[in-house]
Amino acid sequence: MNIKLLGAAAAAGALAAGCGGVGGEAERHAAVIAANCLDCHNSLEQVADLNLEALSLDAVESDAEIWEKVIGKLRAGLMPPAGGPTLDREVRDTLVAWIEDEIDSNAETHLPAPGLHRLNRTEYTNAIRDLLALDVDATTFLPPDDSSHGFDNMAGTLTTSPALMEAYLSAAGRISRLAIGTETAATLAVFDVPHDTSQNHHIEGLPFGTRGGMLIEHEFPADGEYVFTVKGMTGYFTRVLGNVEGEKLEVTIDGERVYLYDWDSEIGNQEGNGGRTPPIPVSAGFHKVGVTFIATSDLPDTGLNKSFVRTMNSPGAISGYTFYPHVGQVFIEGPYNGRPATSSQSRDKIFECYPESVREEHACAREIISTLAGTAFRRPATDADLEEIMGFFVAGREDGGSFDHGIEAALQRILADPEFIYRSEIEPAEVPAGSPYRISDLELASRLSFFLWSSIPDQELIRLGSENRLHEPDVLRQQVERMIADPRSAAFIENFTGQWLNVRGIKAVEPVVDLFPNFDSTLREAYRREIELFFASIIHEDRSILDLLTADYTFVNERLARHYGIPDVYGSQFRRVELGPELDERRGLLGKGALLTITSDAARTSPVKRGKWFLETFLGISPPDPPPGVETDLAPVEGEAPKTLRARLEAHRTDPNCASCHKIFEPMGLAMENFDAVGKWRTEDAGNPIDPTGVTNDGTPLDGVRSLRELTVQNGELFAQVVTEKLLTYAIGRGLEYQDMPLIRSITRSAAENDYRFSSLLMGVIESPAFTMNMKSGTSKE
Repeated sequence: MNIKLLGAAAAAGALAAGCGGVGGEAERHAAVIAANCLDCHNSLEQVADLNLEALSLDAVESDAEIWEKVIGKLRAGLMPPAGGPTLDREVRDTLVAWIEDEIDSNAETHLPAPGLHRLNRTEYTNAIRDLLALDVDATTFLPPDDSSHGFDNMAGTLTTSPALMEAYLSAAGRISRLAIGTETAATLAVFDVPHDTSQNHHIEGLPFGTRGGMLIEHEFPADGEYVFTVKGMTGYFTRVLGNVEGEKLEVTIDGERVYLYDWDSEIGNQEGNGGRTPPIPVSAGFHKVGVTFIATSDLPDTGLNKSFVRTMNSPGAISGYTFYPHVGQVFIEGPYNGRPATSSQSRDKIFECYPESVREEHACAREIISTLAGTAFRRPATDADLEEIMGFFVAGREDGGSFDHGIEAALQRILADPEFIYRSEIEPAEVPAGSPYRISDLELASRLSFFLWSSIPDQELIRLGSENRLHEPDVLRQQVERMIADPRSAAFIENFTGQWLNVRGIKAVEPVVDLFPNFDSTLREAYRREIELFFASIIHEDRSILDLLTADYTFVNERLARHYGIPDVYGSQFRRVELGPELDERRGLLGKGALLTITSDAARTSPVKRGKWFLETFLGISPPDPPPGVETDLAPVEGEAPKTLRARLEAHRTDPNCASCHKIFEPMGLAMENFDAVGKWRTEDAGNPIDPTGVTNDGTPLDGVRSLRELTVQNGELFAQVVTEKLLTYAIGRGLEYQDMPLIRSITRSAAENDYRFSSLLMGVIESPAFTMNMKSGTSKE
C-alpha cells in the first residue's frame, strides 16, 4: 500500500470518512498534513524547497531527514504559519508522535566514530594540571580553537597544521622545564586589570579589610628573587587617577604580606611608571599573589560625590569630587639569582622516588616514566614505551649532567607524543567493516574524563579500564557519580554552559558607557558565576532539568543583588537566595542577566536576537538569517520623536520580506522587553510604557516574561530533548545528524520517567550506543 499525501479535497473526504485500521491511521495523518501543509509545500509551490506531495507515509523512515525537519517545526508550533490553517494542538501532537514512532521503530544503527580528536586548549591545560600538578595557560602556547555545532571540542574541527605541531613541541619544552624547575632565566609576566573594573570594594579571595586591586594566580618557574611592579590606572597623558591621599597598597603571596607601598610617593606620583618592590624571595611553584589597598578610609557617596558603580567613569576633574585610586597593571619579573627548584607541587607529583646514588637512577627513572607515560597516554605504559622514553632520559642525563635533566628530557618526549596530544580509538581487527562494536574500556575511560572533566582520566579510571570492568553498569554508574562529585567536574559546568548558553560571550560584551555607566567587569564576572552556580545546583542536587526554566532561587553577591534589586545581600561572596513573588521575573534562565545582556546590542535591547535565542535554546529551532540586502538598522532617525523599540520594529511586521520570519520569533523577544540591554528590569522605553504583549505563531498569547516562561514549561519535553542533544554532542565530540534523533528521543523519554532529573539525562547519554560504541569503517560485504 502506497499512501501518498492527498490533495485538499480528498483530505477533507478522508477526514470525514474516519479511515480505520493501520493503513487508515496513515491516511488520517496524510489528510491532516494535506489540509494544513500542502497549500505551500506542494509540487508547484515548494515553499522552503519542501515538496510534501512527493512523500509517502507508508515508508516514513525512507525520508527521515525531511520528516525530522517537519517534526521540529510542528513541535515548536512554527507550522502551519500564522494566518493559515489552524492546527489543533492535540491533533498536532498526535501527528508528530506518529511520525516519530514510524521513524524510530524502523531506525538503523547510526554510530559513526568521532574521529581523531586533538586536545583543545582547555583540555590541554587541564591535562597538564592533572599530569604534572602544574598550572599553565595554554593560550600562551596554542592558537584559538575552532568551534562547530556550538562547541570547541568537535573532533572534525580540531585539525592540525605544521605550525600548530611546532607550537605543541615548543610548549612541551617550556612546560617540562617549568615542571622540573630548571627554568632559571628571568622572564617578565604582565597582568592587566580590566579597564572597567570597579575597585571601591573588597575583592573575593583577597584579605578581609582590603579593597580593590587584583588576585593573580602565577606559576613561579624556579626558586629565586622576584621583583613586583605596580602601576596605577591612568587617564589622559598617563596621569595616575585617584585623588584620595594616604592610601597603602599591600602585596601578598599566599595571603602573607611581602611588601607595603605608600601609594602617593611610590606609585601615584610616578606619572604611570609604577612602583617597584625590592627583590622578594619566592619558591618555585604555584602561588597566589594579591595586590590590594588597605581599607583605611571611607568615601561618602552622596550628593556631588555619588559615583557610578563603574568607578572609572567617575568625573575626577570635577571640583570637590574625590575617588579612590585603582590598580592598573602588575608586573612580575624573575627569577633573579635563580636556582633549580628542589620542591614544588609539580616536582612532588613527578618525583615519586629520587635516587641517592647513580646506581639507583635507572630504576627510579623507569618508575617515574612508567607513571607519567601511563597517565599521559591514558593506558598502562608498555615495555616498548619505556624503552624508547628511557633513551631520552639517558641522553638528557648526559647532556644536562643531572638526574633532573634526564627526567626533563623524558617528560618533554612524553608531552610531544601523539598519544598525549590526540585522542584516538583503535578499531578491532576482528569486527567486519560496517558493523558496530563496543569501544574498549580504556577508550571509555577517556571519553568519560574528557566529557565530565575536560581532562585525562585518573588512575582509578585507568585501572578499571585495564581490568575491563568500567563498562559494567554498576561500576560505570558509580564512577560517573564519583566524577560529578569531584571538583574537576567544574570544568564540565564551565565549558558546557559557557558554550551552550554562550556565557563565554559575556567577556566580549561592551555596552555603551554613556547609556549604561554602571556596567563593569565586576558585574560581568558576577553574571557568569551566577549561571555556573545555578547550573551546578541542578547537577549536584540532581534536580529536574526543567528547573532551569522555573527555579525560584538564584545565586548572587552584593554587586549582582544590587543590580537585580535584591536587598540585604552584602559582600563579594555568592550565596543562594530565594526569589519571592516580587522577583518572579528572575526565575529560571529567562531571568538571568548574563543571557539577557549577551542577546542585546551595545546600545539597546534586541528583540530579534532574543527571539532567535529563545527558539534555539528552548525549542531547538534555528531561524534563517535575513535575506541579503535587507535593512536591519533600527537606529532612531535624527529629529524624530523618541519611539519605543517595539514601534521601530513595526517595519518588520509590515515589510513582506521580513514579516514571514519575524512573526515567528519577534513576539518572544518583545516579551522580554522589560529587561534592558544589561538585564536590568524597567517599565519604560524612550519615556513610554513598555508593551511586552504578543501572539506566537500558533496563537499562544504572551504578555511578558512570565507568560514566556509558561510557554517553555508547556514545551518542557522539547526543552529536555534540546538539552539531551547538546549533552550528546558535547560528550562524543561530533555533530548530530537526523539519524541520531531516534536515540535522542529514546534518552529523553526514559528520563521523563524520572521527571527529567539530570542524572537520568546524563546516564542516558553515557550508557547510549553513541557514547559506548562505534561503527567499523568501510562497507560491509554482506
